[in-house]
Amino acid sequence: MLCDSSVPPTAFRSVSQPSYLQQRIEIHKLRQGDNLILGFSIGGGIDQDPTQNPFSEDKTDKGIYVTRVTEGGPAEIAGLQIGDKIMQVNGWDMTMVTHDQARKRLTKRNEEVVRLLVTRQSLQKAVQQSMMS
Repeated sequence: MLCDSSVPPTAFRSVSQPSYLQQRIEIHKLRQGDNLILGFSIGGGIDQDPTQNPFSEDKTDKGIYVTRVTEGGPAEIAGLQIGDKIMQVNGWDMTMVTHDQARKRLTKRNEEVVRLLVTRQSLQKAVQQSMMS
């Protein structure tokens, strides 16, 4: 292995770090009358136009993304963020679902707790993208 001694070894570490992080989030729905509120909105799905997805880097991603989080709502309290990509809901795969299938999975009336597996941009990647803008 060749090594250029003029470049500090720490310069190479950021290259190997993952650009996306996975996180598990548990949201306890808020009861408002007969409704259970999550406090966030979604966009995307295999039936949607991926070029309209502001979170898709290459404009081909048909995943389900968080597009809005209500301030002080259950989702924000649980740590959900705008731009998070929802990979699973209560163990169900969400990578190849329509928008309506995702909405129905999230809003099941008999589930007061929603457990999500999400991916999100690492802080390093988000900073790099904001510096390029």
